[in-house]
Amino acid sequence: MLFKNVSIAGLAHIDAPHTLTSKEINERLQPTMDRLGIRTDVLGDIAGIHARRLWDADMQASDAATLAARQALEDAGIGADKLGLLVNTSVSRDYLEPSTASIVSGNLGTGDQCMSFDIANACLAFINGMDVAARMLERGDIDYALIVDGETSNLVYEKTIERMTAPDVTAEDFRNELAALTTGSGAAAMVLARTELVPEAPRYKGGVTRSANEWNKLCLGNLDRMVTDTRMLLIEGIKLAQKTFVAAKAGLGWAVEEIDQFVIHQVSQPHTNAFIKSFGIDPKKVMTIFGEYGNIGPASVPIVLSKLRQLGKLKKGDRVALMGIGSGLNCSMAEVVW
Repeated sequence: MLFKNVSIAGLAHIDAPHTLTSKEINERLQPTMDRLGIRTDVLGDIAGIHARRLWDADMQASDAATLAARQALEDAGIGADKLGLLVNTSVSRDYLEPSTASIVSGNLGTGDQCMSFDIANACLAFINGMDVAARMLERGDIDYALIVDGETSNLVYEKTIERMTAPDVTAEDFRNELAALTTGSGAAAMVLARTELVPEAPRYKGGVTRSANEWNKLCLGNLDRMVTDTRMLLIEGIKLAQKTFVAAKAGLGWAVEEIDQFVIHQVSQPHTNAFIKSFGIDPKKVMTIFGEYGNIGPASVPIVLSKLRQLGKLKKGDRVALMGIGSGLNCSMAEVVW
Protein backbone atom coordinates (compact mmCIF):
# COMPACT_ATOMS: atom_id res chain seq x y z
CA MET A 1 0.00 0.00 0.00
CA LEU A 2 1.78 3.10 -1.27
CA PHE A 3 0.15 6.53 -1.34
CA LYS A 4 1.08 9.70 -3.21
CA ASN A 5 -1.61 12.09 -2.01
CA VAL A 6 -2.08 11.46 1.75
CA SER A 7 -0.70 13.68 4.52
CA ILE A 8 -1.00 14.12 8.28
CA ALA A 9 -2.85 17.41 8.75
CA GLY A 10 -3.34 17.10 12.52
CA LEU A 11 -2.04 15.01 15.40
CA ALA A 12 -2.73 14.96 19.14
CA HIS A 13 -2.47 12.79 22.24
CA ILE A 14 -3.89 12.92 25.75
CA ASP A 15 -2.13 11.42 28.77
CA ALA A 16 -4.51 9.95 31.36
CA PRO A 17 -4.19 11.95 34.59
CA HIS A 18 -3.66 9.34 37.33
CA THR A 19 -0.48 7.32 37.88
CA LEU A 20 -0.57 3.76 39.20
CA THR A 21 2.91 2.47 40.02
CA SER A 22 4.07 -1.13 39.83
CA LYS A 23 5.14 -0.77 43.46
CA GLU A 24 1.52 -0.10 44.43
CA ILE A 25 0.34 -3.13 42.46
CA ASN A 26 3.03 -5.35 43.98
CA GLU A 27 1.98 -4.28 47.48
CA ARG A 28 -1.58 -5.43 46.75
CA LEU A 29 -0.34 -8.69 45.24
CA GLN A 30 2.25 -9.40 47.96
CA PRO A 31 0.15 -11.94 49.95
CA THR A 32 -0.44 -13.97 46.78
CA MET A 33 3.20 -13.69 45.71
CA ASP A 34 4.36 -14.83 49.13
CA ARG A 35 2.02 -17.81 49.08
CA LEU A 36 3.15 -18.81 45.58
CA GLY A 37 6.85 -18.22 46.32
CA ILE A 38 7.23 -15.45 43.72
CA ARG A 39 10.23 -13.29 44.64
CA THR A 40 10.79 -11.43 41.36
CA ASP A 41 9.33 -8.02 40.51
CA VAL A 42 8.07 -9.15 37.11
CA LEU A 43 6.36 -5.88 36.24
CA GLY A 44 9.30 -3.60 37.08
CA ASP A 45 12.49 -5.64 36.80
CA ILE A 46 11.53 -7.87 33.87
CA ALA A 47 8.83 -6.04 31.88
CA GLY A 48 10.44 -2.68 32.65
CA ILE A 49 7.07 -1.11 33.43
CA HIS A 50 7.26 1.00 36.57
CA ALA A 51 4.00 2.93 36.16
CA ARG A 52 0.95 3.32 33.96
CA ARG A 53 -1.83 5.90 33.67
CA LEU A 54 -5.52 5.61 34.54
CA TRP A 55 -8.52 7.87 33.84
CA ASP A 56 -11.15 9.03 36.29
CA ALA A 57 -13.50 6.14 37.05
CA ASP A 58 -16.35 7.44 34.87
CA MET A 59 -14.26 8.09 31.74
CA GLN A 60 -15.50 6.14 28.71
CA ALA A 61 -13.37 5.19 25.71
CA SER A 62 -15.44 7.57 23.57
CA ASP A 63 -14.84 10.45 26.01
CA ALA A 64 -11.07 9.96 25.84
CA ALA A 65 -11.13 9.64 22.05
CA THR A 66 -13.25 12.79 21.76
CA LEU A 67 -10.74 14.80 23.81
CA ALA A 68 -7.91 13.80 21.48
CA ALA A 69 -10.08 14.28 18.40
CA ARG A 70 -10.88 17.89 19.27
CA GLN A 71 -7.19 18.67 19.71
CA ALA A 72 -6.28 16.98 16.41
CA LEU A 73 -8.97 18.92 14.54
CA GLU A 74 -7.69 22.15 16.10
CA ASP A 75 -4.16 21.19 15.10
CA ALA A 76 -5.36 20.61 11.53
CA GLY A 77 -7.27 23.90 11.51
CA ILE A 78 -10.53 22.37 10.33
CA GLY A 79 -13.99 21.82 11.74
CA ALA A 80 -15.66 18.44 12.21
CA ASP A 81 -18.02 19.34 9.35
CA LYS A 82 -15.12 18.83 6.90
CA LEU A 83 -14.67 15.16 7.77
CA GLY A 84 -15.66 12.49 5.28
CA LEU A 85 -14.63 9.60 7.53
CA LEU A 86 -14.20 8.94 11.26
CA VAL A 87 -12.61 5.66 12.34
CA ASN A 88 -12.30 4.52 15.94
CA THR A 89 -9.55 1.97 16.56
CA SER A 90 -9.57 1.34 20.32
CA VAL A 91 -9.56 -2.01 22.05
CA SER A 92 -11.64 -0.34 24.76
CA ARG A 93 -15.22 0.46 23.86
CA ASP A 94 -18.35 1.85 25.44
CA TYR A 95 -20.77 -0.81 24.19
CA LEU A 96 -20.98 -3.74 21.79
CA GLU A 97 -23.24 -1.46 19.80
CA PRO A 98 -23.43 1.22 18.63
CA SER A 99 -19.90 1.72 17.37
CA THR A 100 -17.67 3.90 19.52
CA ALA A 101 -16.94 5.84 16.33
CA SER A 102 -20.59 6.87 16.07
CA ILE A 103 -20.50 8.20 19.65
CA VAL A 104 -17.33 10.21 18.98
CA SER A 105 -18.84 11.45 15.73
CA GLY A 106 -21.95 12.59 17.59
CA ASN A 107 -19.85 14.29 20.26
CA LEU A 108 -17.96 16.22 17.59
CA GLY A 109 -21.03 17.13 15.54
CA THR A 110 -19.80 15.77 12.22
CA GLY A 111 -21.98 16.23 9.15
CA ASP A 112 -24.32 13.58 7.77
CA GLN A 113 -21.86 12.93 4.93
CA CYS A 114 -19.25 11.60 7.41
CA MET A 115 -18.98 7.81 7.44
CA SER A 116 -18.10 6.38 10.87
CA PHE A 117 -17.17 2.90 12.03
CA ASP A 118 -14.84 0.96 14.33
CA ILE A 119 -11.81 -1.08 13.28
CA ALA A 120 -10.76 -3.75 15.78
CA ASN A 121 -7.41 -5.48 15.33
CA ALA A 122 -5.76 -5.48 18.76
CA CYS A 123 -2.67 -3.25 18.90
CA LEU A 124 -2.49 -2.71 15.12
CA ALA A 125 -5.88 -1.08 14.67
CA PHE A 126 -4.66 2.54 14.49
CA ILE A 127 -2.27 1.80 11.62
CA ASN A 128 -5.04 -0.23 9.96
CA GLY A 129 -7.33 2.78 10.34
CA MET A 130 -4.73 5.00 8.70
CA ASP A 131 -4.53 2.60 5.75
CA VAL A 132 -8.30 2.42 5.25
CA ALA A 133 -8.59 6.21 5.39
CA ALA A 134 -5.59 6.66 3.09
CA ARG A 135 -7.18 4.50 0.40
CA MET A 136 -10.28 6.70 0.38
CA LEU A 137 -8.19 9.87 0.36
CA GLU A 138 -5.94 8.60 -2.44
CA ARG A 139 -9.00 7.86 -4.60
CA GLY A 140 -10.41 11.32 -3.95
CA ASP A 141 -13.53 9.95 -2.26
CA ILE A 142 -13.02 12.26 0.74
CA ASP A 143 -10.87 15.27 1.65
CA TYR A 144 -10.31 14.65 5.37
CA ALA A 145 -10.40 11.62 7.67
CA LEU A 146 -10.08 11.36 11.44
CA ILE A 147 -8.63 8.29 13.16
CA VAL A 148 -9.17 8.17 16.93
CA ASP A 149 -8.29 5.88 19.83
CA GLY A 150 -9.22 6.05 23.50
CA GLU A 151 -7.95 3.30 25.80
CA THR A 152 -9.33 2.82 29.32
CA SER A 153 -7.64 0.16 31.44
CA ASN A 154 -9.34 0.94 34.77
CA LEU A 155 -11.74 -2.01 34.65
CA VAL A 156 -9.18 -4.62 33.68
CA TYR A 157 -6.95 -3.53 36.58
CA GLU A 158 -9.74 -3.68 39.11
CA LYS A 159 -10.93 -7.13 38.02
CA THR A 160 -7.48 -8.64 37.40
CA ILE A 161 -6.14 -7.65 40.83
CA GLU A 162 -9.35 -8.95 42.38
CA ARG A 163 -8.80 -12.36 40.74
CA MET A 164 -5.06 -12.44 41.47
CA THR A 165 -5.59 -11.82 45.19
CA ALA A 166 -8.17 -14.59 45.54
CA PRO A 167 -7.07 -17.33 47.99
CA ASP A 168 -7.34 -20.08 45.38
CA VAL A 169 -5.37 -18.41 42.55
CA THR A 170 -2.66 -20.69 41.16
CA ALA A 171 0.82 -19.88 39.87
CA GLU A 172 -0.42 -20.59 36.34
CA ASP A 173 -3.37 -18.22 36.78
CA PHE A 174 -1.01 -15.55 38.10
CA ARG A 175 1.40 -15.96 35.18
CA ASN A 176 -1.33 -15.99 32.54
CA GLU A 177 -2.98 -12.77 33.72
CA LEU A 178 0.09 -10.74 34.63
CA ALA A 179 0.32 -9.08 31.20
CA ALA A 180 -3.01 -7.38 31.85
CA LEU A 181 -1.24 -5.37 34.55
CA THR A 182 1.14 -3.87 31.98
CA THR A 183 -1.64 -2.09 30.09
CA GLY A 184 -2.12 1.66 30.25
CA SER A 185 -4.69 4.34 29.46
CA GLY A 186 -4.43 7.20 26.99
CA ALA A 187 -5.86 8.66 23.81
CA ALA A 188 -4.66 9.75 20.39
CA ALA A 189 -6.12 11.18 17.21
CA MET A 190 -4.86 11.95 13.71
CA VAL A 191 -6.36 13.94 10.85
CA LEU A 192 -5.35 12.65 7.42
CA ALA A 193 -5.95 14.83 4.38
CA ARG A 194 -5.35 14.93 0.67
CA THR A 195 -1.83 16.30 0.23
CA GLU A 196 -2.99 19.00 -2.18
CA LEU A 197 -4.97 20.54 0.72
CA VAL A 198 -1.98 20.57 3.12
CA PRO A 199 1.10 20.60 0.85
CA GLU A 200 3.60 21.32 3.67
CA ALA A 201 2.31 18.64 6.05
CA PRO A 202 4.09 15.33 6.77
CA ARG A 203 3.23 12.72 4.14
CA TYR A 204 1.94 9.24 4.84
CA LYS A 205 3.85 7.08 2.40
CA GLY A 206 2.03 3.80 3.19
CA GLY A 207 3.02 0.44 4.59
CA VAL A 208 3.07 -3.33 4.49
CA THR A 209 1.30 -5.96 6.58
CA ARG A 210 1.91 -9.65 7.19
CA SER A 211 -0.03 -12.17 9.29
CA ALA A 212 0.51 -15.45 11.12
CA ASN A 213 -3.07 -16.12 12.16
CA GLU A 214 -2.35 -19.69 13.21
CA TRP A 215 -1.17 -18.05 16.46
CA ASN A 216 -4.54 -16.48 17.26
CA LYS A 217 -4.82 -17.94 20.78
CA LEU A 218 -1.66 -16.45 22.32
CA CYS A 219 -3.45 -13.42 23.79
CA LEU A 220 -7.16 -13.62 24.55
CA GLY A 221 -8.81 -10.61 26.08
CA ASN A 222 -12.09 -8.92 26.83
CA LEU A 223 -12.87 -5.72 28.71
CA ASP A 224 -12.07 -7.11 32.16
CA ARG A 225 -9.64 -9.97 31.55
CA MET A 226 -6.64 -10.80 29.39
CA VAL A 227 -4.86 -14.16 29.29
CA THR A 228 -1.48 -14.12 27.56
CA ASP A 229 1.28 -16.57 26.68
CA THR A 230 3.95 -13.88 26.82
CA ARG A 231 6.85 -16.15 25.89
CA MET A 232 5.32 -17.52 22.69
CA LEU A 233 3.82 -14.14 21.81
CA LEU A 234 7.30 -12.62 21.82
CA ILE A 235 8.92 -15.51 19.93
CA GLU A 236 6.33 -15.78 17.17
CA GLY A 237 5.77 -12.02 17.04
CA ILE A 238 9.45 -11.37 16.30
CA LYS A 239 9.43 -14.09 13.62
CA LEU A 240 6.49 -12.38 11.95
CA ALA A 241 8.13 -8.96 12.31
CA GLN A 242 11.21 -10.25 10.52
CA LYS A 243 9.03 -11.35 7.56
CA THR A 244 7.28 -7.99 7.57
CA PHE A 245 10.58 -6.14 7.63
CA VAL A 246 11.70 -7.98 4.49
CA ALA A 247 8.50 -6.78 2.81
CA ALA A 248 9.10 -3.22 4.07
CA LYS A 249 12.61 -3.21 2.60
CA ALA A 250 11.22 -4.30 -0.76
CA GLY A 251 8.04 -2.21 -0.79
CA LEU A 252 9.17 0.93 1.01
CA GLY A 253 12.87 0.89 0.17
CA TRP A 254 13.89 0.66 3.80
CA ALA A 255 17.48 0.52 4.95
CA VAL A 256 17.83 0.64 8.74
CA GLU A 257 20.52 3.30 8.73
CA GLU A 258 18.38 5.62 6.54
CA ILE A 259 15.39 5.72 8.91
CA ASP A 260 15.55 8.68 11.30
CA GLN A 261 13.05 7.52 13.95
CA PHE A 262 11.51 4.14 14.74
CA VAL A 263 8.10 4.42 16.40
CA ILE A 264 7.61 0.94 17.86
CA HIS A 265 4.44 -0.27 19.54
CA GLN A 266 5.17 0.00 23.25
CA VAL A 267 4.80 -3.39 24.96
CA SER A 268 7.68 -4.02 27.38
CA GLN A 269 11.45 -3.94 27.77
CA PRO A 270 12.01 -7.50 26.42
CA HIS A 271 9.81 -6.77 23.39
CA THR A 272 11.63 -3.51 22.62
CA ASN A 273 15.06 -5.07 23.07
CA ALA A 274 14.12 -7.96 20.77
CA PHE A 275 12.90 -5.53 18.10
CA ILE A 276 16.06 -3.44 18.26
CA LYS A 277 18.34 -6.47 18.19
CA SER A 278 16.47 -8.23 15.34
CA PHE A 279 16.82 -5.31 12.94
CA GLY A 280 20.05 -3.72 14.11
CA ILE A 281 18.32 -0.48 15.08
CA ASP A 282 20.24 2.27 16.85
CA PRO A 283 18.52 2.47 20.29
CA LYS A 284 18.88 6.26 20.16
CA LYS A 285 16.33 6.25 17.33
CA VAL A 286 13.68 4.52 19.46
CA MET A 287 11.74 6.66 21.92
CA THR A 288 10.22 4.51 24.66
CA ILE A 289 7.33 5.41 26.95
CA PHE A 290 6.26 1.98 28.26
CA GLY A 291 8.28 2.41 31.47
CA GLU A 292 5.98 5.17 32.75
CA TYR A 293 2.84 4.71 30.61
CA GLY A 294 2.62 0.94 30.07
CA ASN A 295 1.19 -0.70 26.96
CA ILE A 296 -1.52 1.66 25.66
CA GLY A 297 -2.55 -0.74 22.92
CA PRO A 298 -3.18 0.71 19.45
CA ALA A 299 -2.89 4.25 20.84
CA SER A 300 0.79 3.79 21.65
CA VAL A 301 2.16 4.33 18.12
CA PRO A 302 0.36 7.66 17.50
CA ILE A 303 1.06 8.77 21.08
CA VAL A 304 4.81 8.26 20.61
CA LEU A 305 4.67 10.02 17.22
CA SER A 306 2.84 12.95 18.82
CA LYS A 307 5.29 13.10 21.73
CA LEU A 308 8.26 13.11 19.32
CA ARG A 309 6.76 16.12 17.57
CA GLN A 310 5.96 17.81 20.87
CA LEU A 311 9.58 17.41 21.96
CA GLY A 312 10.90 18.85 18.69
CA LYS A 313 12.58 15.61 17.65
CA LEU A 314 11.09 15.53 14.13
CA LYS A 315 12.44 17.76 11.38
CA LYS A 316 11.39 18.32 7.80
CA GLY A 317 12.28 15.36 5.60
CA ASP A 318 12.80 12.85 8.43
CA ARG A 319 11.78 9.30 7.58
CA VAL A 320 9.76 7.81 10.43
CA ALA A 321 9.00 4.09 10.65
CA LEU A 322 5.78 3.01 12.37
CA MET A 323 6.05 -0.60 13.54
CA GLY A 324 3.73 -2.84 15.50
CA ILE A 325 2.71 -6.41 16.25
CA GLY A 326 -0.83 -7.22 17.34
CA SER A 327 -2.21 -10.38 18.88
CA GLY A 328 -3.77 -12.50 16.22
CA LEU A 329 -0.90 -12.46 15.03
CA ASN A 330 -0.60 -9.51 12.66
CA CYS A 331 2.25 -7.12 11.95
CA SER A 332 2.33 -3.76 10.16
CA MET A 333 5.20 -1.47 9.22
CA ALA A 334 4.57 1.92 7.66
CA GLU A 335 6.42 5.14 6.88
CA VAL A 336 5.77 8.81 7.43
CA VAL A 337 8.00 11.38 5.70
CA TRP A 338 8.03 14.41 7.99
